Amino acid sequence: MPHDLPPWHAVYDQAQRWLRVGCFESLVHDLRAVLRLSSGRAEEPSAVALDSRTLRSTPESGARAAWDGHKRTRGSKLHAAVDTLDQVLALHVTPANADHRAAVATSADTVEEATGDSVNLAYVDQGYTGERAAKAASAHGIALKVVKLPEAKRGFMPLPRRWVVERAFAGATRFHRLSRGYELLAATLAGLHLVAFSVLLLRRATDFAAVCNSL
Repeated sequence: MPHDLPPWHAVYDQAQRWLRVGCFESLVHDLRAVLRLSSGRAEEPSAVALDSRTLRSTPESGARAAWDGHKRTRGSKLHAAVDTLDQVLALHVTPANADHRAAVATSADTVEEATGDSVNLAYVDQGYTGERAAKAASAHGIALKVVKLPEAKRGFMPLPRRWVVERAFAGATRFHRLSRGYELLAATLAGLHLVAFSVLLLRRATDFAAVCNSL
């Protein structure tokens, strides 16, 4: 590693190396399994929640930035799958104008690879309706269950089963580097989310260990 790099750049360069060999991906998956077992759950989940988050573009976003008509924002879209404890299983980045339905196949494929076919149900919002999304998920043995907003909604209301993925996104936004699409490469943006989720899961693991030691 060059010795004349500023401290942040040196750390970033090393993180890039770890991302390329899958260190943070493995760490996230291992911590998820440990935390699920510690909470009395099976090591691998049977249900997940799918959703996406749009990150506003920056000059570094390059050609990946696109217009999200629903959010009225130009940027990139992070697609994620989390278990019912809001622990990430899969994520990937697309331009912000990518359709939710088109992203289901990639998310379902990654979930299947990460869990060994244990997942058979995915909670989604109304952006994932339609035959295309259902077929993409069913090809991996996953059924989509659309959680709809109540018709008489007033103010903010967390959606049953789906609020966990929103909590996961909220945790990621606490990391300044992930507040916008600062990365040129989609793989780097997705990878830095894995770094953030590693930190969050390590904190949970530390809190659990502290409770166990106090008993």
